[in-house]
Parts: sequence; structure tokens; C-alpha cells
Amino acid sequence: MKFTLSWLKDHLETEADVHQIAEAMTMAGLEVEEVLDPAAKLAPFTVARILSAERHPNADRLQVCQVETVDGVKEIVCGAPNARAGLTTIYAPIGAYVPGLGVTLVEKPVRGVVSNGMLCSASELELADESDGIQELPPEIPVGTPVAGLFGAEPVIDFEVTPNRPDWLGVAGIARDLAAASVGKLKHFDIAVVRGAFPSPITVRLDAPEMCPVFAGRVIRGVKNGPSPAWLQKRLTAIGVKSHNRLVDVTNLIAYDRARPLHVYDVAKLVGTEIVVRGGQVSAGTAHIEGGEPEHLIALDGKTYTASAADCVIADAGGERPIGLGGVMGGESTGCDETTTDVFIESAWFDPLVIAQTGRALGIHSDAQYRFARGVDPVSVTPGLELATRLILDLCGGEPSEIVFVGAPPASPAPFAFDPAYVKRLTGMDLDDDRIGTILGQLGFLVTAAPAGQAEPWTVTPPSWRRDVEGRADLVEEVARIEGFDSLPDTPLPEVARPAGGVLSPRQARVRTARRALAALGYAEAVTWSFTKQSTAALFGGGDDRLVLENPIAADLDCMRPSALPNLIQAAARNAARGFDDAALFEIGPIYLGDGPKDQRTVIAALVAPHAARHWAGAGEDALFALKADLTTLLEEIGAPVASLQLAQGQNRDWWHPGRSARLQLGPKNVMVEFGELHPRVLKALDADGPMLGFEIVLDAVPEPRGKSGKARGSADLSAFMPLTRDFAFVVEDAKPVGDLVRATAGADKALIADVRVFDVYRGKGVDDGFKSVALEVVIQPREATLAEAEIEALTAKIVAAVEKQGGRLRA
Repeated sequence: MKFTLSWLKDHLETEADVHQIAEAMTMAGLEVEEVLDPAAKLAPFTVARILSAERHPNADRLQVCQVETVDGVKEIVCGAPNARAGLTTIYAPIGAYVPGLGVTLVEKPVRGVVSNGMLCSASELELADESDGIQELPPEIPVGTPVAGLFGAEPVIDFEVTPNRPDWLGVAGIARDLAAASVGKLKHFDIAVVRGAFPSPITVRLDAPEMCPVFAGRVIRGVKNGPSPAWLQKRLTAIGVKSHNRLVDVTNLIAYDRARPLHVYDVAKLVGTEIVVRGGQVSAGTAHIEGGEPEHLIALDGKTYTASAADCVIADAGGERPIGLGGVMGGESTGCDETTTDVFIESAWFDPLVIAQTGRALGIHSDAQYRFARGVDPVSVTPGLELATRLILDLCGGEPSEIVFVGAPPASPAPFAFDPAYVKRLTGMDLDDDRIGTILGQLGFLVTAAPAGQAEPWTVTPPSWRRDVEGRADLVEEVARIEGFDSLPDTPLPEVARPAGGVLSPRQARVRTARRALAALGYAEAVTWSFTKQSTAALFGGGDDRLVLENPIAADLDCMRPSALPNLIQAAARNAARGFDDAALFEIGPIYLGDGPKDQRTVIAALVAPHAARHWAGAGEDALFALKADLTTLLEEIGAPVASLQLAQGQNRDWWHPGRSARLQLGPKNVMVEFGELHPRVLKALDADGPMLGFEIVLDAVPEPRGKSGKARGSADLSAFMPLTRDFAFVVEDAKPVGDLVRATAGADKALIADVRVFDVYRGKGVDDGFKSVALEVVIQPREATLAEAEIEALTAKIVAAVEKQGGRLRA
């Protein structure tokens, strides 16, 4: 929303300048975006007079002009067809920035002749949309006169309107709030009733009162349309609204001045004498035929729109021909032009939800749609029509008919009880009752004494344009806003003792530890949506209708995610599409397995896409083991019971690659982690190139670490004896997890065995089909004395016996 200071002063008596107005608006809760000062932009440009104009020696379409400027006589090369001796125009010196061209002038030759400046058109200074040549000014204007003063350029305030304040979409509404904030005195204008000279030949029928409960209009015959007067064109163009003609400009002026959209129809282009307000339907002649084509409308913007039953349509020809989308945009077929002599003015109130949905469905964002979608004042229907009538009669002449009024506006906001003591109770502001009542009265609220028996002393009725005010807290906010938020007391809150255990809960501390550990391992943190596409959720065991959003923020984010992996896969695919295909990402966040609070889980998910550069040695097969190593490191960092975890293969869900994935669990009912390679089918569905590997830790399933005993950690228990190693090769069934052999070996003698490492897995000659040979290196660490050969043999027997219990046998 934009307005100029002079426009504001039509409604507000004030001596404040534009910057003081902007500051007062900010303090009153209006979010000022910027103050645009075209005068500053036009400061370098002054009036000049061409003394002579000769053809350029090296170009037929250029002229070399001798120009009298504020800097003396300058030689300037000009290509405008209207450049001639004696013409008064606009001069730009070297170094000036020309906004319409986006260039800064420098001294350089043009076809061999140096141009010492530039002669400008109105469009080059952004004073007009287009120009046929350089600007022609009256000859009596002195040379050197600043151009900014000639065109009446004045600052423009641009501010953001919150959805709950549609009254701010009119300059009169802004003036009302500023007057309440003591910036000036509000001017009150009574809109004179214009008596009709004859009954309106156009009647109105409401077939959809739920979309348009009230509609008013009147005919004005004998108007003379044409370009608007300079004051009206200037007022609209200053805020970026293009001037069309007098009739259209009047409706735009009232929309921005009073937040009251209107529309004018050319009566000569209407079919019949009745305007019908209805919902969209199938095309004429097929209204009762199943499967008929929906009707179409060519709007004033030249585009064709399809109206559905949810859209409000204005129609003529007995309700058959659509001539406009109610509250959104009129139709091209009944638009006004310079040949228009009789007009019908529409002033109606449309349901905000209907208009918002129509604008969203059809992609129309007109000024009328923007205002009606937020809620226009229903009481302004007749006053807006009367004001438009008066302006059209003043600018275009003509004779008005009587007003046609159909339907009834929605009820005004209901009164409610209010105690002014709530202001101090909720804000701490110590204001007397008179000040509170004055503020509310200046904002349009009706404050009366409460009836007998009511506990609160006041009854407050919100004005018709403030439907966002529903209770006492809203009134307190209004008083605080106008009095000034800088008047709020700055009493500090009482000190709260910090908990002895720190400010982070164990869960929060664990998340922070995990984040730092993964970053240290080379993973980059990703923050993605908690939503995904329903079809994507189905790939990961989700997609339940209970988790589908009724009002998603985007079509491809319509379902709560059952896993964090699909978002990470898509993020890695986007990086790969931009040349960064070797990704390592992680995310810590929620997943959703059902519609109850107990069905929400917090997970730590990570993904790697091992796409290293090509090398003669190949990519290797160590990516999965590297991922497992990172997973083990992370689990140890967050205090998970790694030594007690069981590794289970073949039980992962179907988005994991069979044979290249596993799970870690504390018993069959507490699955803590799933990890491995993602299934190629899933990657193809997400348009991602494999391979990709990942893991997902359910943080809720990780037991909290045991509390500290308080004892200090003892010194390192280092042995004085050299360790020794022994190699073993065991033959086991091919399906037997190698980890089971490692755990069995390590548990054969926990006092002496320091480590067990797998260094070879063999299948082939010498090993039966369906079996494999697993080679283990066992590190033995003596504690009290060097081991004798008999002790080593006894330990070897323990190891072999432990592995045999797992189904293995020592390879010969």
C-alpha cells in the first residue's frame, strides 16, 4: 500500500513531514517498508533551452545541439526527432544517473562528436510509461529550474498491510489511526446524498447471497468520458497506478482513498436490463447437461478465466452471459472507454473467503481481490456509491438514477463488556480512564456506560471496519499501540535460579553431542521440511491418510514424513544435479508414524553418496563399512550401549537393499538403528543416482546413559608386557554374520583378549558351497607375566570352542 503526504493531508490536518509520519506509523504498528523520494532522484535534472540543432556529420538520425543549461552553453548530441532550436526541455549533466535507462552519464564521443550531457524524455526520468521524444516544456520556464518542482514529485510512503487490518488499505483509515496517535486532527467529511432523477433501468438479482449478501448500484446517463484531470492522474501515478480514463480512475481513487472497491459497466454493452449475481456454472445452454463445459470469461486484463461453482460470477442476458468475476475483476465485454455515455456503478460486498479462494484458484491478484479477500467494510456500500456518483458527476457530467439496493449487509460486530483496568493489568501502562476512552473513540469504537448489573463499567462496540476485534485483550492492544509501545514499563522479570544440572536436558545434550560428532566426521547438516509427498512417504512405509495435510504449503509437501531419509536423498540428488555428487548429509528431527503424540519419534539420520572421482584403482567396496564405522563412533559419543547391541540382517524394511543392510537392536522389540545401502528401486522413484547409503537412529529407543557415580576416573591401566597376535580361520555357513564370530572370540577370555579384527573373508576352492572362511586376527595382551606356550594353547582352545558354539569350525 502506497500513499503521498498530500493525499494524507486530505484527511488529516498535520504539520508533520513525511519522515515524522513514517515514524509515527511504525510506532502505531504499521510496518513501513520504505519512503520513496522521487525529488531526490530528480535532483540532478534541470530545465535547458536548445539554441541550435544541426545534423550530425556522421549520422543522419542524430543532431548536434547547442544547449543553454545551468552550467552554461553545452554541446549535446541528441537522437530525438523533436529536438529543435528554441525547444525548452530537460538537461542531465555528466555524472547524473538516468533512472529510466539505468546508466550514469560519462563524457564520451558519439560517432566522433563528444556529448556533454543528455536531453531527456519523461520516460527516461520515469515520469511516464513511454515517450515519443525529449520532454517539451513551456518556453516561459527559466533555464536552470529544478525539474523535481515542475512535476510536483513528492515522497511516497510504502508500507505492509497485515491481513487483519483491511481498513489500512485506504488513506482515510491510516489518517484515523494517526489522528488517534496525536499526529494531527482527523478531517470528517459527510458524503452528500445524490438524489436520483429517474428509476434505474438496470435491476439486480442475487442468486448467490452466500457469496454476495448485498449489492447496490445506479445508472448515470449522459457522461462524457476521457482522460482524467491532471490532479487525478498525478495522484494515481504517484503510487504506481496507471491512469486509464475518468470513469476507471474514479473507482481506483476510491479504492485507495476509502478501501472501497467499485466497478463501472458500460450500459450500452449490457445485454438485457438485469444483472444477476450467481455462482459459476456450465456454459449457456448446457446448464442441466451432465459433463457440460464450464463457462469462460475474458477479463479486463485480456486473459481468459474458467469460472467454477465456487466463484462468484456477475452475469447479464438473464443470467446466462458472464460479464465479471464478483469482487475480483470485470469482463472485457462491458468495459468503459471514451465512447461510453451511460454507465452502471456497482458497489457490493463479497464474502472474503470466496474471493480469496477465487484469486488463489485463478491466479488473479487485482486491487479489488486484494481488498475483498481481507474484508471490506460492509457499511461502506452506499457511501462508496454516493461518493463515486459525486466524483463522476463533477468530472464527467451526466444525470444519476435512483439507487438499486438488493440484499442486506452482514451484521456489525457485537458489543462486549470492558473494564479499563485491564489495560494496566495486561500491559502495566498506568493510563486514566479518560485517555483510554479517548483512544478507543478516536479509533471508531463506541464506548458507553454498562447497564446495571454488569461487572465491567463499559460496553464497547467495535466499528464495522474492525471485525478483527473480538474481546478485551484486543482493546488493550489497541490502547497500547496508540499510546506507544515505548511507553510500556521496563520492569525486569524476577530472577530465576539456574538449575544445578545445567540448562540442557539429557535429550538436548545428546542431540548437541550428535550434531558435533557428525560434523567432525565430515557430514554437513541439512534442515529439511517435516513434510514430504504422499507417494514418497509410501516408499518409506508411510503415506497413511491420517498423516495427509488438509492445507499443505505446497502440492509436493502434503504428508508428514515417516522417515528423514527421503528428504536427505532428494537433497543429495539436487546437489548431484549441480555438480556436487559426493554428498555426506545428516539431519536431526522428527518423524511421524501415526496421528497421535506417541507416534512421533526423534531420529538422527545420515546419508552418504560415495561418488568419488574416477580412479584406476576403482571406488572400492569399503563405503558400507566406513558408514558402519561412523555409526559406531556416533553411538559411542551419545552414550549408547554399543557392546550390548545385536546386529540382525535380513529384517530391514523394503527401502533398504537386501544383503547390504542391517539393524542394531537391544532385543527384538527395541530396534535402535537401521543402516545400509538404499534400494535402487527407491532411488529411481526419487530420481536419484545410486549408490546411496545411510542410517537412521531412533533417539527415543536409545537408553539414557547411567548417571555418574561421582568417582574420579583412575589412571590408565597399561600393561608392561608386549602384546602378541594369533590368526584363526573359521569355516561357517555363508549366511552366518561375521559379527557373531567376532563377539564370540572376544568373549572367550575378556581379560587377555584386547581386540579381534577380521582381515579376510574367502569363498571358493577348498571351501564347500554355501560356506565361507573368515580369518580373524586376535590381539592378546598379557597382564601379569609373559604367557607360556601352554597358556597360549589353552587360550586358543577357548577361542575355538567359543566359535564352535556359533556353528564355526577351525579351517584345516
